[in-house]
Amino acid sequence: MTTQRLDLSQPLSVPQPDTLEPPSGIIIERVQPEIDGGRYPAKRVAGDILEVSADIFKDGHDTIAAVVKYRRKDADDWQEAEMRHVDNDRWVGHFLLTDNTRCVYTIEAFPDRWATWQDEVEKKFDAGQDVALELREGRLILKDALSRASGDDRDALAAAIAVVDNDGNQATTVRILLAPEVEAAMRRARSRRGGKVYDRELEVVVDRLAARYAAWYEMFPRSAGTDPTRGATFAEASQRLPVIAGMGFDVVYLTPIHPIGRAFRKGKNNTIGAGPDDPGVPYGIGSEEGGHDAIEPGLGTLEDFRAFVAAAAALGMEVALDVAFQASPDHLWAKEHPEWFTIRPDGTIHYAENPPKKYQDIYPLNFDTLAWRELWLELRRVILFWVAQGVKTFRVDNPHTKSIVFWEWLIADVQHDHPEVIFLSEAFTRPKVMKALAKAGFTQSYTYFTWRNFKSELEAYFTELTQSEMTEYYRGNLFPNTHDILPFILQEGGRPAFKMRFALAATLSSVYGIYSSYELGENTPVPGREEYLNSEKYEHKVWDWDRPGNIIPYITRINAIRRAHPALHRYDNLRFYPSDDENITAYGKATADGEDRVLIVVNLDPFDAHETWLHLPLAEWGLEPDEPFQVEDLLSGETHLWHAHQHIRLDPHDEPARLYAVRPIRRVSYVEGCG
Repeated sequence: MTTQRLDLSQPLSVPQPDTLEPPSGIIIERVQPEIDGGRYPAKRVAGDILEVSADIFKDGHDTIAAVVKYRRKDADDWQEAEMRHVDNDRWVGHFLLTDNTRCVYTIEAFPDRWATWQDEVEKKFDAGQDVALELREGRLILKDALSRASGDDRDALAAAIAVVDNDGNQATTVRILLAPEVEAAMRRARSRRGGKVYDRELEVVVDRLAARYAAWYEMFPRSAGTDPTRGATFAEASQRLPVIAGMGFDVVYLTPIHPIGRAFRKGKNNTIGAGPDDPGVPYGIGSEEGGHDAIEPGLGTLEDFRAFVAAAAALGMEVALDVAFQASPDHLWAKEHPEWFTIRPDGTIHYAENPPKKYQDIYPLNFDTLAWRELWLELRRVILFWVAQGVKTFRVDNPHTKSIVFWEWLIADVQHDHPEVIFLSEAFTRPKVMKALAKAGFTQSYTYFTWRNFKSELEAYFTELTQSEMTEYYRGNLFPNTHDILPFILQEGGRPAFKMRFALAATLSSVYGIYSSYELGENTPVPGREEYLNSEKYEHKVWDWDRPGNIIPYITRINAIRRAHPALHRYDNLRFYPSDDENITAYGKATADGEDRVLIVVNLDPFDAHETWLHLPLAEWGLEPDEPFQVEDLLSGETHLWHAHQHIRLDPHDEPARLYAVRPIRRVSYVEGCG
């Protein structure tokens, strides 16, 4: 808001009190949540209570009042929630986010003449001073408020005025004017003269719960079959759904399901020159069978896909699609819209490269094209096509290689009519770019968790993710592996590492995912690289889902624990606790009321056992410093009696992680009675 500049060197007419008020002395600053000066919205989920805080003050000694004003973005009428003073001129207000939509909020603050009067008259009366004149001043304030009051409030204010007019006993009059019912009526009818509205309207995206709490399972549908001579169909892949649901997953994320180009198709292990039976990379999208709105014929038809979505829904899961906005040389876009791509001096379209790797089978889109409007509209059409097929969640491949402004437009535009749609940013890139994508609208984001292995870096990183301003806009979806990434710790640490990294992913964040075959402990690498040998990107697989040494029961149990404990459904309630050994991290999550509290202790060394002393914040948990308490081992079912300083030993070849439900000891009182 631009401040009006008054040129006091020029003569001014005498102002009329009812037409020109002096500038407000109210100052509103350091509003939270406010992302980059209001440039981007904060994020919450339906059912959350949004806390809005600010520094609010003015010159002089007047008491002030403040309210949070809020409305749905598509509505006109504001609602209000009273703010309360906390300390040091910090004010806080709250309102409930009921719907999956977008809301707007701001702050209005103003001098509270009645509260100022109450404070003054009470002090003077208690000091034994005559307050006759103050009562007359109070009457004027009541009279002013009467014009804005209605119903019972109007009756209460009129009765208070009558008491003053009767000029009776001062003690009785003061008591009546300070009564709670008069104060409440005045709060609703008070003047806002001299007030100020914050100069920005801020926004909050209110997502559905799955935006913050979900377990993802990534799969190549063509690898869900039993015939090694061909890829599986959607009908065959749907037979895997009960097993995936049985492990406790909420989202089945499919790599691209579209027709794959033939030109420059890659063979096994990314070799140039595919054989006639090589299925190609699903990210080389587009062939004569269609593009981003078509189905790879080997998987089936669009009707088969809809049936797959329906089968997942019947099991309580939803389907997420991989969105890869790029094209194979055979894509219709490359033939009809070469202006959407980068043309090299020799007239060819520039293919993707990540030196020394070359991806001749993939053409990146050029978001600097002069035909950007047509390109943007086409990409939106693709998303809305799949929304119409029942898809509400999209994992977006490499969004950092596209225009961030485009994502800001696309996500807001899609969510305008489909607020339930969730977008996951698959961007492993520079921190500021990852943050910018989240601010631009991505519901969830990949993280560096995949490479954070040691205690100090894990605790520092997750403190930043969940306790800094990042928590207002960035929801980390933790993947211990992806189809592109087989971290060295999984290659070298074997089964204990798979269990340990799974436990971390499933409990550090409320939303996480794994790439299929993780449950089997698959860790055969390309030597010296964080990549899978014989990757599914280049061939279909037939997996032995009963492979010895699998961790399916472990995954199933931890997912069941997640569902049973509301504390693990939250994202920003993560707290780390001191432990003496640098190989053991301890952290906890609790509901706001403390009724559900889970403590997690993890040995980060997949090779050797370690033991340590834990130092637990009993006062924070509402317990006395020397008070023992019970913990239930949620993996074994055993119950133990613990203290603030607790010794623990973790052997990764037994259980690398322990999850405990923390419960105070329930004491029973016995009362004598008859019988």
